[in-house]
Amino acid sequence: MTNEFKTYHPIVNFLYFAFMIGFSCVFMHPVSLAISLIGAFSYSVVLKGRKSIKSNILYMLPTVVLMALLNPLFNHQGVTILTYLPSGNPLTAESIIYGTSAAVMVISVICWFSCSNEIMTSDKTVYLFGRVTPSLSLILSMTFRFVPRFIKQTKAVADAQRGIGNDVSGGKLINRIKTAVKILSIMITWSLENAVETADSMKSRGYGTKRRTAFSIYRFGRRDISALVAMLALGTYIVMGAVYGGMYFSYFPLITHNGISVYSISVFSAYAIFAFLPVIIEVWEVMRWKAIKSKI
Repeated sequence: MTNEFKTYHPIVNFLYFAFMIGFSCVFMHPVSLAISLIGAFSYSVVLKGRKSIKSNILYMLPTVVLMALLNPLFNHQGVTILTYLPSGNPLTAESIIYGTSAAVMVISVICWFSCSNEIMTSDKTVYLFGRVTPSLSLILSMTFRFVPRFIKQTKAVADAQRGIGNDVSGGKLINRIKTAVKILSIMITWSLENAVETADSMKSRGYGTKRRTAFSIYRFGRRDISALVAMLALGTYIVMGAVYGGMYFSYFPLITHNGISVYSISVFSAYAIFAFLPVIIEVWEVMRWKAIKSKI
């Protein structure tokens, strides 16, 4: 699939992920958590391909299991007591369910941030915040750009060290530590050199001088307006649905909720459409392209 949602205006991209990450943090109903997780996971696969399935599962499952086990050790709220811990504190079903739900929320947010990093490039960040907070936007864009470069360079250095017999993943422990320290030293040197080169480049291009002009290739078109209107309409309906109890779910002291009704189903449906909006856009674009090709 092509990355169609990335070609939308930066305002559309930013507002979508701001809404979606915010919703994922606030709405703790199991249905909304499942929608958020599946939506984030699906879009991650669309963006990064099938290889992301394995990488996502590798951090998702341990996080869920770890938080589901750790939360009952510190959180003893709830009325459904399953047993008592050696410390004498009760182990409740509510604390286990809440820990699992919190883990799903955390991995959903991480997954949405991962998708956001693919869409919100450094030039989009500068475009959105450059005029309001130029220094902050520059720092953010440089940070977002530096992290993947640092990871890529670290892998290259590790591969080069492995080629001369210094493998950080195998061998004696002392040798692995020495190799890791050597790689770290190389990366620190590379980072400092990269910082000096970046500073020299910015200075030679006139950074810091007054009356700087800004160039932008982004134009707010009809499809951006349509996407923004759809997002605002869905977002408003979702917020109002949450305010009026369509997503009400309480874990303590006893699990309570408003049940399933036509209204709650409509709210969850709106939330699902919002969560899968980028995937819907990608699928629609592929179908439209195939229809155009079939007419040629």
